[in-house]
Amino acid sequence: MVRLKSGLEIHQQLNTGKLFCRCPSILRKDEPDFQVYRKLHAVAGEEGVVDVAAKYEVGKEKGFIYQGYDTTCLVELDEEPPHLINQEALKIALHISLLLHCEIIPITQIMRKTVVDGSNTSGFQRSVLIARDGWIETESGRVSISYVYLEEDAARAGGVEGKNKIFKLDRLGIPLVEIVTAPDIKSAEQCKEVAFHIGDILRSCNVKRGLGTIRQDINISIPKHPRAEIKGFQDPKIFVDVVNKEIERQKKNLEDKKIDLIPEVRGANEDGTTRFLRPLPGSARMYPETDLPLLKISRQMINEAKESLPKLRIEVKKELSEKGLSDERIKLLLKEVKLEEFESLLKIVNEPKFIFQVLIEIPKEIASHENKDVSEILTLDIIESIVQAVVSGKVRKGDVKHIMEEIVNGKSFKEAIEIEKIDLGEIESEIAKIVKEKPGLSLGAYMGLVMAKFKGKISGRDVNEVLEKLMK
Repeated sequence: MVRLKSGLEIHQQLNTGKLFCRCPSILRKDEPDFQVYRKLHAVAGEEGVVDVAAKYEVGKEKGFIYQGYDTTCLVELDEEPPHLINQEALKIALHISLLLHCEIIPITQIMRKTVVDGSNTSGFQRSVLIARDGWIETESGRVSISYVYLEEDAARAGGVEGKNKIFKLDRLGIPLVEIVTAPDIKSAEQCKEVAFHIGDILRSCNVKRGLGTIRQDINISIPKHPRAEIKGFQDPKIFVDVVNKEIERQKKNLEDKKIDLIPEVRGANEDGTTRFLRPLPGSARMYPETDLPLLKISRQMINEAKESLPKLRIEVKKELSEKGLSDERIKLLLKEVKLEEFESLLKIVNEPKFIFQVLIEIPKEIASHENKDVSEILTLDIIESIVQAVVSGKVRKGDVKHIMEEIVNGKSFKEAIEIEKIDLGEIESEIAKIVKEKPGLSLGAYMGLVMAKFKGKISGRDVNEVLEKLMK
């Protein structure tokens, strides 16, 4: 078996405004408001040398068209110096660093990393080292966390126009945390385990969710072969296939006795193979950011981050399971990012299953039936008011769905909870009539007919009791 030397680099967007300006981190779907044209030039790094990857990109002689919006500012256009670092993003980076058992760096220099592929208007990316020397445990042993960086995301690729590449500036500057592991990973399976473990820590913090918000790079080498950095991962499920195929590619290079092998950046293909992108960058592309002061992380900031440290998802799942929620409901609650609201509602009435129904289940059913987003109508304030009304006895649990439907369809909360009630004795004959007119249906079918006829004026539990008595 070939000995593998591998490490991961994971980039995760944070759920805040941009890192060095005060613009919102919103990806736009509408047409841009303006565009500018630029050409970029490589500059020497701190060591006085132009990086090999930068030379390669400049050699393509590409021009770049940048598309901006009314949410784009002069910082993103590289026409104004950067603002001081986003403190909310810094706090999230500290949370992540602490959960990875890292040592926080108290005084650190914000750096410029030369990037001339067009994805940054300035020709560089700002990056700052926040922490180092952490670790995580895996089934195959401890994997060290070398570094945690806080940096700005690149512009979003928008296609090609002749010899010019198009970029959208809406993504440029969104805060990213970059986590770099040591080359301690010894197998493709361990690589996948590390990715899932770090991903679980990230999702415990205030990070963005969805496709494109997290990206993984894998560094792979076998003895006597230069390192390859594999980019293009959105889904860690393909890690095992990609790692194994890259090992085979490097083995074949050695067997064929290729002598021109260099460290390189490669892109992951859908079938698990990889393709050459550019030479691997080195330290020559880094130089200090001259428009910003040293970043000082005080002991007070670190202590405050420790005090507000979020619970890991594995701990949250265990607590929710102990409260009686099924695995499926726990998964949906975390996916919808509703844990804080869930815990807030539990303080009103400690009935987890009912709270889940009111917060997640019923709104999703109504949204599906009405074919529209109801989140801005069924706000937390409205849901809290409904739960309070149930606790005080003003409405029954069986009426909650009907009340929510009425609110979605335009009624105020006060109007919606004023449900006209019908005495059960008065409608037993009506239910019996429905059963007699349509014999042979299931209990559920009769329930649907009765509830449709009385439209929330009677609870489902009461109807069920009458139907069970009639169908004996």
